[in-house]
Amino acid sequence: MPSLYSQRRQRVMELIGNGTAIFASAPTAIMHNDVEHPFRQDSNFFYLTGFNEPEAVAVLAPHHDDHRFVLFVRPKDKEKETWSGYRVGVEQAKERYGADEVYPIAELDEHLPKYLEKADRLYYHFGHDQALNDRILRYWQKLLSTYHKRGTGPVAIEDATLLMQTLRRVKAPEELDLLRRAIAISAKAHNYARAIARPGRYEYEIQAEIEHIFRLEGRGGQPTHPS
Repeated sequence: MPSLYSQRRQRVMELIGNGTAIFASAPTAIMHNDVEHPFRQDSNFFYLTGFNEPEAVAVLAPHHDDHRFVLFVRPKDKEKETWSGYRVGVEQAKERYGADEVYPIAELDEHLPKYLEKADRLYYHFGHDQALNDRILRYWQKLLSTYHKRGTGPVAIEDATLLMQTLRRVKAPEELDLLRRAIAISAKAHNYARAIARPGRYEYEIQAEIEHIFRLEGRGGQPTHPS
């Protein structure tokens, strides 16, 4: 699978040429107080990275001499991991996910602008994270205001989602295999639910049986989202 993610990133970089593309992870969703909903990664972010944690940003900068693929992630934190789960961390993220460079997410303001200053166009989807949306706009506006002095920098912003929709219409053989496997598991679970459904059984009982098969049958594969 790492090679598949690398191939996807390469296709994006070929399409954006001298541009820079920024992709943000999905945010955590709070159920109530400090209890979170099960995390579900942003599809485009996962499609390009395979990284399955919140508070992360991926940057594709094909024009950069050394860092064409950059990740910003949460650092390791034993105390927080006790409550909210394991974190890959900065050092292991570089090794596991093939990034040319990885920074702590807290250093986004410090490092991200240098991957934009030589780009001719910025690709970013303005999603639900308003704080990040505002930061990206500030970076772009600052670079645009000094364009006449430097002669470089993104002069326009395009929606990265439109770029991704074009790519994701065509499936690689590995993706087709995953889709077929997911369909087979889904069919098995729903056929079993149909067989055991009868008057007097509660909906949550049927749901539990379906989800049991989903988890049991899917545990041997890599975590992924539909392509």
